[in-house]
Amino acid sequence: MTKTIVVTSGKGGVGKTTTSASIATGLARRGFKTVVIDFDVGLRNLDLIMGCERRVVYDLVNLVNQESSLHQTLIKDKRLDNLYILPASQTRDKDALTIEGIARVMHKLKKAEFDYIICDSPAGIEKGAKMALYFADEAVVTTNPEVSSVRDSDRILGILQSESKRSKMNEDPVKEHLLITRYNPSRVKDGQMLSVDDIVDLLAIPLLGIIPESPSVLESSNAGKPVILDEESAAGQAYSDAIDRLLGEAKPHRFMEVQKKGILSRLFG
Repeated sequence: MTKTIVVTSGKGGVGKTTTSASIATGLARRGFKTVVIDFDVGLRNLDLIMGCERRVVYDLVNLVNQESSLHQTLIKDKRLDNLYILPASQTRDKDALTIEGIARVMHKLKKAEFDYIICDSPAGIEKGAKMALYFADEAVVTTNPEVSSVRDSDRILGILQSESKRSKMNEDPVKEHLLITRYNPSRVKDGQMLSVDDIVDLLAIPLLGIIPESPSVLESSNAGKPVILDEESAAGQAYSDAIDRLLGEAKPHRFMEVQKKGILSRLFG
């Protein structure tokens, strides 16, 4: 049975697309047939992070408007046989998306026997974001350890509880997960960032993962490679842990404490 997961937050720049790419890649690496959809019509970035920007011919709006087939529109990832990308349009407006059109796309993806559909939501609470979360079974709410980001995520939780198809059909509510990105324990210790406990207390949803602040995120994005594939980096390891938890495995959270420097680090900075 196909499961639809939306990666969302109220604020821009918190790492939704990085997270969507890594979650989709992580699920595909574990053997699940997965598609990741870019809902950010007009400002697409998912294709860049997935390294397939030069292979985009048709996009989500073409598929919604029945101007292309599913086979023509999906881009197969070159690294993983069971991972596909459905890019957004760079030239259309978000008003081109309709509930009826997205419903047709979702039906086609389920008919194609995808195990997971990952929806990369645009920032804010306008039409594109609501379209991305409407069909969700689960939601990964992404936030930075900043007051404004947490507040905006709290507003998104309210929209999930009132605007999703599950809420409108009186079905079981969307299952919510909290993912904290760009976490820096040193800055938390200095009082410059909210702590994990503060964020969990404010949002009151289960913690899926803590992604540490890491230069590897930008390096991987620039290279067109989801950071989860960088198994040596802390961010890549943290995303891999999050996938395990998403699949039901109990794993302790890492990257929450300030790392103690070894003697060589202290001597040579």
